Amino acid sequence: MSEHIYKPHNKALLLYHLVFPVKYRKKVTTDQVGESLKEVCLEISKRYEINFVEIGCDEDHVHFLVRSVPSVSATQMATTIKSLTAREIFDMHPEIKELLWGGNFWTSGYYANTVGSHGTEDVIQNYVKTQGREYKKLYSQQLSLFDDLA
Repeated sequence: MSEHIYKPHNKALLLYHLVFPVKYRKKVTTDQVGESLKEVCLEISKRYEINFVEIGCDEDHVHFLVRSVPSVSATQMATTIKSLTAREIFDMHPEIKELLWGGNFWTSGYYANTVGSHGTEDVIQNYVKTQGREYKKLYSQQLSLFDDLA
């Protein structure tokens, strides 16, 4: 379970499930790109109040389970993560830029959902962790909130 974040005048445990589709739904998120993405996210955590609990890569989209503070909105998190990861992934994997001819790694939209720490964090963490695997044992446990992503 995630830890609370303590600040001088508040204590918070805010978890978000974010999903970013790759532009044109191109299948560019290989194992190597996924590892690079995770490295970039660790660096983001050092500079911003965005802590990555889990990152799950599928071929054409990525799931993030993130913890943050109340002063950082879901939109700010999405914008920060998308802009920094896109720039770094293009630098680390220039072959992807050729596949995504418009110059953007991510689509302009994203999915965001808050996660309750007492009932669904483990389910969503396991779901995010198993992204991109052949078998999907957690489908029976998933809530209807994931049906809107298809």
